[in-house]
Order: sequence, then structure tokens, then C-alpha cells
Amino acid sequence: MSSRFPRIVGVVIAAVAGVASAHARELRVCADPNNLPFSAKNGSGFENRIAALLADELDAKLAYTWWAQRRGFLRNTLNAGKCDVVMGYPPNYQLLRSTRPYYRSSYVFVQRAGEEPITSFDDPALKRRKIGVQLVGDDGSNTPPVQILAKHGIVENVRGYMVYGDYRSKAPLSPIIEAVATGDVDVAVVWGPTAGYFAAESEVPLSLTPVLFDPTILTQPMTYDIAVGVRRSDVELADEIDRALRVRRDEVDAILAAFHVPRTDGAARIGGLR
Repeated sequence: MSSRFPRIVGVVIAAVAGVASAHARELRVCADPNNLPFSAKNGSGFENRIAALLADELDAKLAYTWWAQRRGFLRNTLNAGKCDVVMGYPPNYQLLRSTRPYYRSSYVFVQRAGEEPITSFDDPALKRRKIGVQLVGDDGSNTPPVQILAKHGIVENVRGYMVYGDYRSKAPLSPIIEAVATGDVDVAVVWGPTAGYFAAESEVPLSLTPVLFDPTILTQPMTYDIAVGVRRSDVELADEIDRALRVRRDEVDAILAAFHVPRTDGAARIGGLR
């Protein structure tokens, strides 16, 4: 009996260690707690749901550090060591090592359904319409649509809506879409995922027309790849997330479709891989 006891104890210790190791790894993500459709503290954003897929594929526990996505976000989160992953960044962002893109979207013209669609910044109708645009800073000239409109001499009839929005609201990004629905503006130029989500929520039917990049007309791209970002030194983690995105490709695509994200990469593709 005594000779068997060490073996039994060893098995028990190994089993306990196995359970512990299954939960030992964390996928630490930093995200904005009030930034629908992208992220929310209750996990209802599409980036939250994609992060949960990645954690599941990596056999890791998903852990969040919440921080408002303002200037200094990366300095106070990823670069401060509070997390290892940030969702939703362009792959050429210099401060990050990025995965391959998991979707590609564009700015879109948002109008009330049934109206003659605006398809280009060269459309003469823009000079006669009230136009909503997204602003990041207080200089009013820092998003691609604002810059393009200014170069076309379209300034006086432009109304700005801050990307950060009113943080006391449950949906700080929604006012620019609501403005189209109520007629406060005739057309808005909005980043695709924001437009798609809130247009689908609108009681007033809205239409979306992608603003695709034409280098003969536009000096600023209107279409962007979006990837997952890690610290530049975290090569192995970036590779792991890349693999997880490919393995869970169909589920990622389904999440993006459920949130009405306009895609310019094809609805069943990630990073150009099938």
C-alpha cells in the first residue's frame, strides 16, 4: 500500500498541474470600454468577439485592461505593459508589430435610402449638400474625407462630428449616422464599420456607398486593411495570432457580417488567404 502511495500522489499532482496549466496563459487585451461597434466593457463589440475567438484558439484566458481610446492610448496600455494585444489597427502602423489583416473596409457615403447616391468626391451635388464628416482633433483637418473635401473647395457646408463623441453616451460614435437619419445633414462620409453598424440600427432606412481609392482622383486612401497589433518585439505572439485568425477565419467573417461591416476584401477572405 505504501509503495503505491507516491505513485497515486504523483498522478494527483500531475492532474492538478494540468488543470492549472490549462488556465495559466492569458491573452491580455487593451480596449476602449465604450466604443461600439468595436468594443464595449460588456463584450458586445465585434473586436471583443474576435478577441474571444483568438483566446479560445490559443487556449488562453481573455483578460482586459480598459482604457479610452484617445491620444496616448498605446503609451498608457500596450507600451506600459498592461496588455499584449490591441485590436483594430492598420498593419503599417509604425508603433506596432501587426498580424496580417483580418478585414479590409473603406469610408462610405451614408445617405437616406432612395436618394440619388453620391459615388465620388467629384460629384457636384456635394457642393450643394450638407455634409457630415468625422473629426479626430480640434483642427478639423485630420481625417482623409475632410482633407479631400477641402482640396475640392468644399468647406462651408461641412459639419464635423468628433470620433471620440460624447463619452457619457452608450454609443458615442452614433451621432453622425443619426444626423443623416434626421436630416441634419444630407450625406455623411463615415468609416465603414461605424456606418454599417449604426445604419443597420437606424429606424430610417439608410444606404451606404463605398468610397474606393482612385489614385487619379484622390490623394488620400479611403480603403484600409485592419489587423491585430502587438509590441514590435512580440514576434512569436504575432505569428500565433496570425495562425489563429486563419484557423477561425469563417467565424471571424461571420462576426463581421453580423455587425454589417462593409468589406472590400470579399466576404469570405482574410488577408488574401482562402
